[in-house]
Amino acid sequence: MNGFCKIAFGGGCHWCTEAVFQSIKGVKDVQQGYVASLAENDSFSEAVVVTYAPSVISLKELVLIHLFTHESTADHSFRQKYRSAIYTMEPNDGDVLAGIWQELQLEFTARLITEVLPFKAFKPSEGMFHNYYYSNPDKPFCKSYIDPKLTILRNKFSDNWRQKTLSLNRNP
Repeated sequence: MNGFCKIAFGGGCHWCTEAVFQSIKGVKDVQQGYVASLAENDSFSEAVVVTYAPSVISLKELVLIHLFTHESTADHSFRQKYRSAIYTMEPNDGDVLAGIWQELQLEFTARLITEVLPFKAFKPSEGMFHNYYYSNPDKPFCKSYIDPKLTILRNKFSDNWRQKTLSLNRNP
């Protein structure tokens, strides 16, 4: 795929997840919508599909950012709509993640509930919601829910932060 790989992430509102991954160096594209996996996880849940350059950002770094920018240790009643998951699309990603999962868990005091699942299908959200944060940064939802996630990204993962201005973010 011309030096790019794909993986999908779910865990919170796809507006939030989209904004986080749009703000990371090495991410080429973020598609917001709904992802389904297999068996008991075959219902669609809010998520994003991320196209990234592994030469710029590793799978491990992407996963750590995801785990720290949503409630990856909290189980709640909305987990069907907001499944905490990493959906593997590349052939070896499941094995790579299984090999480092204990190392990732050490970063957290509570047990990670995030599941590593095979990707099955994607449905995009309505176009009017795409690029939501960078089109609406002053909306109350963005200030209340997305800004804190971006603050975590800037503070904890500053080497991965993509310096952007809102005017340049119409097509990240």
